[in-house]
Amino acid sequence: MATGYNLDMTISGAETLLDGLAIGRLPDRLGAASDFEFEWGGVAFVQRVWESEVEPGVWRVDLQVQVMRGGALEDLDALRDFLAEYHERGDDWKAEPFGEDGLASEREVARFLAPSLAVEVRDPFDRQGAEQVRTVAASIAPQS
Repeated sequence: MATGYNLDMTISGAETLLDGLAIGRLPDRLGAASDFEFEWGGVAFVQRVWESEVEPGVWRVDLQVQVMRGGALEDLDALRDFLAEYHERGDDWKAEPFGEDGLASEREVARFLAPSLAVEVRDPFDRQGAEQVRTVAASIAPQS
């Protein structure tokens, strides 16, 4: 029976740790992972991107997880404002609550984990689906 998750990966697996956070669940069928570090708007990003070749020479992002650290991320409202600017969203961007610490929209979930620390899970090409994105986002926690 297919679960839709790679249950064989352990918390110590290289793809399940990102900048001090453990990713507890990952969907099956993720392509090759690449890590990137950059800064935007005074916030430092550590991003992991999984990509698959969909036809010769054409690659698509399967999933993105990014850890964000910076003083601009002081609470959930500040995270929402930051992401609206970062993703160039208008004032009409409607993110719904995701648990007590997060925001969700069509292809992404962001969570405020602590002052100056947030995480975002994105599926920009709808390759995994909203349920998978929500499950991955809910599974992310500080490494124990």
